[in-house]
Amino acid sequence: MKPFCFADGNIIPTESATIHPMDLGMIRGFGIFDFFRTTGHSPLFLEDYLNRFTTSAEKTHLPLSYSREQLRTIVKELIDKNNLLNGGLRMLLSGGVSENHFSPAKGKLFIFAESLSMPSEEKYQEGVKLLTLEYVRPIADIKTTNYTLPVWHSVHWNRLGAEDVLYHWNGVVSESSRSNFFIVKNGVIHTPDQHILLGITRKKILEIAGNVIIRPISLAEVWEADEAFISSTTKVLLPVTQLDDRKIGSGKPGSVTMGILEKFRKLEKETVV
Repeated sequence: MKPFCFADGNIIPTESATIHPMDLGMIRGFGIFDFFRTTGHSPLFLEDYLNRFTTSAEKTHLPLSYSREQLRTIVKELIDKNNLLNGGLRMLLSGGVSENHFSPAKGKLFIFAESLSMPSEEKYQEGVKLLTLEYVRPIADIKTTNYTLPVWHSVHWNRLGAEDVLYHWNGVVSESSRSNFFIVKNGVIHTPDQHILLGITRKKILEIAGNVIIRPISLAEVWEADEAFISSTTKVLLPVTQLDDRKIGSGKPGSVTMGILEKFRKLEKETVV
C-alpha cells in the first residue's frame, strides 16, 4: 500500500483511513470495488473502469457522491502524490452504516494506491493450472467485495499448485474467481456469455480479436479445447494449460493465445498518454 489514499473526502495518509465497525461492508460483506493499473503514470482504460464502478454503485443501491470528473481528479492527484509508476488503484465503496444493519446505506468511498505484482514470466511461457469448482458467483455482473468462497478455497488450490478455479454449474462454465475465461478451438476464440463479470481486459480482447464467439460453453468443450486462457487487470492474459489433472490441448501455451497477448501489450503502449 502506498503512503496516501483518498478517504473522508480528502487525500490522507493511508494509515489514517478508517471504517465504522458496523458498516455493512464489515458485518454483511456488502460493498463494491474496482481496480485498474497505471502504465507509467497514466491510468489504463480509466473511463471503462469508471463506467463499471458507477454502474455497480447504481445496481447495488449505494449512493456515490462524486462525479466522474471528481473521480478523475482524485485519481490523478493520488498518482502524483504517490509517484505511482506502473502500479494500481483500488476504488472501494462500502455498504454504509444501516439503521436496520441490513439495508444498503450511504457508504464510504476509499481510493487506495498500491504496488503491483504481475505473474511471473514463467507462467506466461508455461501456462497455469485451474481447478474446476461447481459454483456461480452471486450477482456476477457487479464487482462486489464478496470473495468469501474463493478466499477460503484458495488454501486448497494453493496446495495443489493451481493458479485459480474455473466455475461451472450444470455442466456450463462461467469464469474464474478473479478472471474471465476463453477457449480456442480450430483457431476460433470462444468465451462464456452468462454468470460473468464483464471484465475490462475481456472487453479489450474482444476488440483486438474481432471474431470471438460469445456463447454458453460446456465443461466438456473445455476438455477438448486446443487452447485456453484467462484475462484480468492484474494478469492481462495467462495461458491455461491444465484443468484439474488433464492437459488442455498440447499442454503448452498456444499460438492464438500468445498472439492476443502480444497485441494487448501493444495496445497498452499505444494507450499511454
